[in-house]
Amino acid sequence: MDTFVIEGGRRLSGTLAVNGSKNAALPLMAAALLTRERLVLRGVPLLADIRNMQKLLQVLGCRAERDGDGDLAMQSADGASVYAPYDIVRTMRAGICVLGPLLARFGEARVSMPGGCAIGDRPVDLHLRGLAALGADVSLEGGDILVRAPRTRGVHRLRGARVFLGGPMGSTVLGTANVMSAAALARGETLIECAACEPEIVDLANLLNAMGARVTGAGSPRVLIEGVSELAGATHRVIPDRIEAGTLAAAAAITGGDLVLENCPLDALMAFTDRLHAMGVRVTTLEGADPMRATARFTAGGALRPIEVTTQPHPGFPTDLQAQLMALLTLADGNSVITEKIFPERFLHVAELSRMGAHLFRVGPTVIVSGVRRLVGAPVMASDLRASAGLVLAGLAAEGTTTVNRVYHIDRGYEALEDRLGSLGASIRRVDDRVEEAALLPVVVAAGRAVA
Repeated sequence: MDTFVIEGGRRLSGTLAVNGSKNAALPLMAAALLTRERLVLRGVPLLADIRNMQKLLQVLGCRAERDGDGDLAMQSADGASVYAPYDIVRTMRAGICVLGPLLARFGEARVSMPGGCAIGDRPVDLHLRGLAALGADVSLEGGDILVRAPRTRGVHRLRGARVFLGGPMGSTVLGTANVMSAAALARGETLIECAACEPEIVDLANLLNAMGARVTGAGSPRVLIEGVSELAGATHRVIPDRIEAGTLAAAAAITGGDLVLENCPLDALMAFTDRLHAMGVRVTTLEGADPMRATARFTAGGALRPIEVTTQPHPGFPTDLQAQLMALLTLADGNSVITEKIFPERFLHVAELSRMGAHLFRVGPTVIVSGVRRLVGAPVMASDLRASAGLVLAGLAAEGTTTVNRVYHIDRGYEALEDRLGSLGASIRRVDDRVEEAALLPVVVAAGRAVA
């Protein structure tokens, strides 16, 4: 199992281009199941979650391969399987997003309950409620979700409906993606009320429309889908990853650095950049830039100021940047308050940051962060994807050596993070800890053989 070994205290500077969005790419890939024609996605990052989705699509009879230009080309066969098994779906939460496309095109689907990060309860009841509203029969069997479309004149097809996707924690991004994809091939009109407003949903709607769907209102809480009988292939570029962009900006800030990000989705990061500005980090944009693919400069100067922040659904502050912001605030001059409203248990990184000298006090969904003058390197354990990123940021700023264990979490959402940070001046290397442990074992030569 790999680890990151970080020698902290180096200021980051330079230029990087933001990669395509993981959270956008996964539902876009699932949309390949909606058509028998070829679908090509450009700018898909090289990530563990993407590779796992490729494996899942191939199990479902959908060829998914990178072509000579690095684009991801997919084509789904008519006689595809409709069973998404546990051994693949358990590796990523987004595996659930094949449910709607399979149901819409083939009339049925069997998908194992999803896995993913240990950040608290994330039920799929809103997904199932939405599909049931479209007429699907929904049941659970042996840990699998079974859905079947109603049969009319010998054909399984969903029917349009009014669907409410609000819940105790607000709307659901993957649930909205599932229902929107399923409704694209339903008979009649579907209105999704309390739809997720995230940029990733807008990106999916743009792809579906390029394939011949009729989706309007994406990016607002009310999305209208007029069902069509079939969808065609398309070529589409994935939006830039707002979470990667925010993570890199925070890395510049925590090291007192100066970073230029190309292909930076500033329009999708307003809540985050507002908090950076409040802390004293300068954010400037080059003139004439597309706000979704801007060139932005993040410059840290002087002491960081304390702030208050509450995570919320988009366009509020994203929960996926909460751990990174907490790492940054450990070095602010004063007391900050972070309240987690999306996943109230998403605080496994608190104990690990405390090992590095951070002063953190948790009360329910809120953490009080009392800034310290310095962090100290230590061995820490990654618990989920974004917590891992927060620990890496802390390691970049800490005095001495920080070892981040279980970085397979990071590989799920950040492409070659150690290389990209290294290009900016960070001292960070990937180590296979099994190899290092073997090298440290004493070897005793006895009776003509080596004994460890």
